[in-house]
Amino acid sequence: MQLKELVEKYVSLGGGYGRPVALAAFGFDHDETERLFASFDEDYNISRYFHFSRAEGAAYRINGFDHTHVSIDADVASVL
Repeated sequence: MQLKELVEKYVSLGGGYGRPVALAAFGFDHDETERLFASFDEDYNISRYFHFSRAEGAAYRINGFDHTHVSIDADVASVL
Protein backbone atom coordinates (compact mmCIF):
# COMPACT_ATOMS: atom_id res chain seq x y z
CA MET A 1 0.00 0.00 0.00
CA GLN A 2 1.24 3.44 -0.89
CA LEU A 3 1.47 6.19 1.73
CA LYS A 4 -1.25 8.24 0.06
CA GLU A 5 -3.69 5.33 0.22
CA LEU A 6 -2.90 4.68 3.87
CA VAL A 7 -3.37 8.34 4.79
CA GLU A 8 -6.68 8.48 2.94
CA LYS A 9 -7.86 5.39 4.81
CA TYR A 10 -6.68 6.89 8.11
CA VAL A 11 -8.60 10.14 7.51
CA SER A 12 -11.69 8.16 6.56
CA LEU A 13 -11.50 6.02 9.70
CA GLY A 14 -10.61 8.84 12.08
CA GLY A 15 -12.67 11.62 10.62
CA GLY A 16 -9.63 13.85 10.23
CA TYR A 17 -5.98 14.24 11.11
CA GLY A 18 -4.48 14.07 14.58
CA ARG A 19 -7.00 11.60 15.97
CA PRO A 20 -5.98 8.19 17.29
CA VAL A 21 -7.22 5.31 15.15
CA ALA A 22 -6.92 1.68 16.21
CA LEU A 23 -4.42 -0.17 14.06
CA ALA A 24 -6.90 -3.05 13.91
CA ALA A 25 -9.45 -0.73 12.24
CA PHE A 26 -7.38 -0.63 9.04
CA GLY A 27 -8.52 -4.18 8.32
CA PHE A 28 -5.15 -5.74 7.50
CA ASP A 29 -4.10 -9.05 8.97
CA HIS A 30 -1.82 -8.89 12.01
CA ASP A 31 1.48 -9.50 10.20
CA GLU A 32 0.65 -7.15 7.35
CA THR A 33 -0.26 -4.38 9.81
CA GLU A 34 3.07 -4.75 11.58
CA ARG A 35 5.07 -4.81 8.33
CA LEU A 36 3.25 -1.89 6.74
CA PHE A 37 3.44 0.47 9.69
CA ALA A 38 7.00 -0.57 10.52
CA SER A 39 8.11 0.30 7.00
CA PHE A 40 6.63 3.80 7.25
CA ASP A 41 8.02 4.20 10.77
CA GLU A 42 11.53 3.41 9.52
CA ASP A 43 11.46 6.27 7.00
CA TYR A 44 12.31 9.53 8.80
CA ASN A 45 10.57 11.69 6.20
CA ILE A 46 7.34 9.83 6.94
CA SER A 47 7.68 8.71 10.56
CA ARG A 48 7.81 12.24 11.97
CA TYR A 49 4.11 12.56 11.04
CA PHE A 50 3.09 9.23 12.60
CA HIS A 51 2.45 8.98 16.34
CA PHE A 52 1.89 5.54 17.79
CA SER A 53 0.29 4.92 21.17
CA ARG A 54 -0.90 2.11 23.36
CA ALA A 55 -4.44 1.94 24.73
CA GLU A 56 -7.18 -0.68 24.83
CA GLY A 57 -7.30 -3.06 21.90
CA ALA A 58 -5.17 -5.40 19.84
CA ALA A 59 -1.47 -4.62 20.10
CA TYR A 60 0.91 -4.68 17.15
CA ARG A 61 4.69 -4.78 17.37
CA ILE A 62 6.02 -1.82 15.39
CA ASN A 63 9.82 -1.74 15.35
CA GLY A 64 10.16 -3.35 18.76
CA PHE A 65 7.32 -1.58 20.57
CA ASP A 66 3.72 -2.64 21.16
CA HIS A 67 1.15 -0.15 19.88
CA THR A 68 -2.61 -0.18 19.46
CA HIS A 69 -3.29 3.17 17.78
CA VAL A 70 -1.78 5.65 15.35
CA SER A 71 -2.45 9.32 14.77
CA ILE A 72 -1.13 11.13 11.72
CA ASP A 73 -0.38 14.83 11.45
CA ALA A 74 -1.95 16.85 8.63
CA ASP A 75 1.56 17.95 7.59
CA VAL A 76 2.03 14.48 6.09
CA ALA A 77 0.49 16.04 2.97
CA SER A 78 3.89 17.61 2.28
CA VAL A 79 5.33 14.19 1.45
CA LEU A 80 2.39 12.70 -0.46
